[in-house]
Amino acid sequence: QVQLVESGGGMVQPGGARRLSCAASGFTFSNFMMSWVRQAPGKGPEWVSGISLSGTNIYYADSVKGRFTIFRDNAKNTLYLQMNSLKPEEPALYYCVSDFAGRGPRGQGTQVTVSS
Repeated sequence: QVQLVESGGGMVQPGGARRLSCAASGFTFSNFMMSWVRQAPGKGPEWVSGISLSGTNIYYADSVKGRFTIFRDNAKNTLYLQMNSLKPEEPALYYCVSDFAGRGPRGQGTQVTVSS
């Protein structure tokens, strides 16, 4: 059974940074492309970033390109999202997904709040 547990959310000031983690279990993590998706209150899900099996190929939504970095540690079965220069309009529930498109099994998410 796929289990994904996100952590690292919290409150950050505009322009600040935050690193999210996603601990995976119940499946062979290294055999799956992974992604991060976020959902702001009252809005639909937004795909943020995706990463290939080995981490060699990485893709970002235009809205986060240059500020966010996705990476993975297959030895630790963990996916990460380093978020820098967070904007006031980016508070959302961030969750990881066990596929590239962001439509597969997902975790419960971790809330990121951007406020001064």
